[in-house]
Amino acid sequence: MNFTYSANPARVLFGRGTTAKAAEELDHLGVKRALVLTTPQQRASGEAVAEALGAAAVGLFDGATMHTPVDVTEKAMAVYAETKAEAVVSIGGGSTIGLGKAIALRTDCTQLAIPTSYAGSEMTPIIGQTEAGRKVTQRIAKVLPETVIYDVDHTIGLPPALSVTSGMNAVAHAVEALYSEGANPVLSLMAEEGTARMINALPAVIADPADPSNREEALLGAWLCAVCLGTGGIALHHKLAHVLGGSFDLPHAETHTAILPHALAYNAPAVPDAMAALARATGSDDPAGHLYDVPHKAGATMALCDLGMPEDGIERAVRITLETPYPNPRDFDADALRGMLRRAWAGDRPRV
Repeated sequence: MNFTYSANPARVLFGRGTTAKAAEELDHLGVKRALVLTTPQQRASGEAVAEALGAAAVGLFDGATMHTPVDVTEKAMAVYAETKAEAVVSIGGGSTIGLGKAIALRTDCTQLAIPTSYAGSEMTPIIGQTEAGRKVTQRIAKVLPETVIYDVDHTIGLPPALSVTSGMNAVAHAVEALYSEGANPVLSLMAEEGTARMINALPAVIADPADPSNREEALLGAWLCAVCLGTGGIALHHKLAHVLGGSFDLPHAETHTAILPHALAYNAPAVPDAMAALARATGSDDPAGHLYDVPHKAGATMALCDLGMPEDGIERAVRITLETPYPNPRDFDADALRGMLRRAWAGDRPRV
C-alpha cells in the first residue's frame, strides 16, 4: 500500500470558554497588533473578542461576506494598513475566516481563527475569491491559520436551520476526502468518523440546540471533516458549489447542503469503497439518500431554485464546470451533469 499523507501545521484549542485564551495565544504567536474581523451580524462577538484582547486589538472590521469578494478584501486591507496590524483574529464562519485568509494571502500575516460555525475553512490552506461573477480557488500554505480556537460556547447560539446547513457543509468535506485524488487510509478514518459524528449529532442539535454536549459532538465532527478538506482533495461537489456560489451568488452552506446528495449519487458507481464507508457512517444502505433526508427532515431548503438559481442557469453551470473540471473519480459528462443539476434545482431526491 503506497500513499502520501501531509498533515497541516496548526495549534488547536478545543473546549468550552476557550476564547478567553485568545490574548494568551496571540502572545504565544508573538503578535502585538491584531485586526479583528467579523460580519455585520456578528459585530457584537467581534467587539467582545477585541475587548478581551485589550491593547493587542488595534481595530475591528465587520464587513466580511460570503464568497470573499475582492472588493471587500480591498476595503479590509485598507483598514489593516491604517491600523498597522501584523495579524488578524477572525471570529465567525467561513465568510470571516475566508477574509482573514485573503489578507494573509496578500501580507503573509499571522492568523488566529475562532470559528462559530461548522464550515471548516479554518483547517485548510484553500482560499476562494470572487470577482466579476467568478469564484476562483487556490491552495497555498500561507493562508492556513496558525492557531484555531474551537469554543463550543460560540456554536450554542447557532440557529438550528443554520446548524444543519453548516453541518452538511462540513460533511461534504469528509465525503469528498474518501474519493478525491488525495484519498488515503488515514484520511478515510477521519472522514468516516467525522461524518458519523456530525450526522448523528445534527438531529440531537435540532431537538435541543442549547445542549452543550450535542454541540460539542457536532463541533468535534466538524473539526475532523475540516481536516479532511485541508489535507485531502476536492472533486465534483466542491466544483459545483464554487460554480453556483460564484456565478449566482447562492448562499454557501445551503448550496453545499442541496448539492451534496446529488454529487455523491453521481459518483457512487465509481467509488464502492467510499460508499461502504459512508453506509457505516450514516447507518444507511443509501448514503446519498440519507444525506438528503437528514437536512430535508430538519427543514433545510433542498432545491436550488428556492435558493435563487434561475432555471436557465443550469446550462451555464454545466458549461463552466466543464471548462475547468476538478479531478473526479467519474468522468464529467455533460448530459449526466445536466440531469443531476436539474434534479438538484427542483429539489428532487438524488438518483444513483
